[in-house]
Amino acid sequence: MKVLICGGGQVGSSIAAYLAEEGNSVTVVDQRPELIAEINETLDATGIVGHATHPDVLARAGAADAEMIIAATQSDEVNMIACQMAHSLFRIPVKIARVRHQSYRDPQWADLFRRDHMPIDVIISPEIEVAKSIGNRLRVPGAFNIIPMANGRVQVVSVICKSDCPLINTPLKHLTPMFPDLTIEVVAIVRGETKIIPSANDEMREGDEVYFVTSAEHLSRAMASFGYDEPPARRVLIMGAGKIGMRLAEELQENMPGVTIRMIEHNMERARDVSERLPDVTVLQGESLDRELLEEAHVSSTEAVIAVMNHDESNILSAMMAKQFGAERTIALVNSSSFAPLLGNLGIDAIVNPRAITVSTILQHIRRGRIKAAHALRDGFAEILEVEALDTSAVVNTPISEIKRPPGMIFGLIVREDEIIVPRPDSVIRPDDHVIILAAHDQVKQVEQMFAVRPEYF
Repeated sequence: MKVLICGGGQVGSSIAAYLAEEGNSVTVVDQRPELIAEINETLDATGIVGHATHPDVLARAGAADAEMIIAATQSDEVNMIACQMAHSLFRIPVKIARVRHQSYRDPQWADLFRRDHMPIDVIISPEIEVAKSIGNRLRVPGAFNIIPMANGRVQVVSVICKSDCPLINTPLKHLTPMFPDLTIEVVAIVRGETKIIPSANDEMREGDEVYFVTSAEHLSRAMASFGYDEPPARRVLIMGAGKIGMRLAEELQENMPGVTIRMIEHNMERARDVSERLPDVTVLQGESLDRELLEEAHVSSTEAVIAVMNHDESNILSAMMAKQFGAERTIALVNSSSFAPLLGNLGIDAIVNPRAITVSTILQHIRRGRIKAAHALRDGFAEILEVEALDTSAVVNTPISEIKRPPGMIFGLIVREDEIIVPRPDSVIRPDDHVIILAAHDQVKQVEQMFAVRPEYF
């Protein structure tokens, strides 16, 4: 596949790396020569310096025979115009744009992105996706990350194994005898800098970040098996009333009725504006590290503090201070992956990485064949996939033990009509099943091929 990416920042370069590693032909356009030089040096991709809305630049980048354009510059307007150019001048079939300003998403302007107006096939809003991600974590206390799949029937969850976790030092093959009627499968373990796609003999240790898949129905029991059985947060403090903080407050009001929300915002004008727009939210103006303001915000009786300001350091320090003041749980927005290994030792319960969330959202619309959803895990070492099995796929009607699969792949759960099944060696995938799979990043193409139509059907 030939892909044109507009914007060589964190999101654009991450997507370029994913696609290039899979053998796709990738070209990145950006105005900043230093970013393009780095892309040309470090990725198997072509970088071109230029403006993403200039037709001659797009032509030089190979737009005439591109199959997809991903517009992920810092400017909504540049992204939208790039997609318009891609459609009107080059007939690029698939157009994805990152659009951050929420006024473009207002329902009253829904016709804007119709094919005969502004022809964008997929709009990605980082603020909306990040707010949803945080909301999911607040509804499931103890989850370091949570990803709904199969229309919400399956949950992919990561947790940190604490010292009192009853499952540590237990081989994974013993989980089924311990919980015979619990729908759960461990699919990945992150131990410091080491990423593990586990075998049956691997064990979870204290401090590990463990990814497991479970049915939505069994989520509470699955969390309790790891030692997390707290009720959802009802008193929430949001530090930062910017785009993400504002959208998060709206998300919680919409999906967690009865939650009490307070916000701290240092900018007076912004605090006043948010207070007017969200009359049921208490907005305090001041600094998130101000001891007196934290006491006024009742941080000691707050169940969840979420720091979503513009700087990683501010979010980390604010979350740490809130924890010292008695907050039960803290979540920090952190853009730099270099902080991730440190945060558990600092007492921060969970982190949210906007770049990783945006990349995962874009991946869902890039994957081909029968892949219905795709989410990258921790720096992209593996992906969780939801794959639909056709009656013409090579894997159907064959026991799982007989399916030839790459070593970096695990069958998680099988979703079949009203059933959710934990795969066993004698389990058989049937037509129309949705299969949750973990695959090492470099094995995703093989998964696509496994579920593709067999040649004899052509």
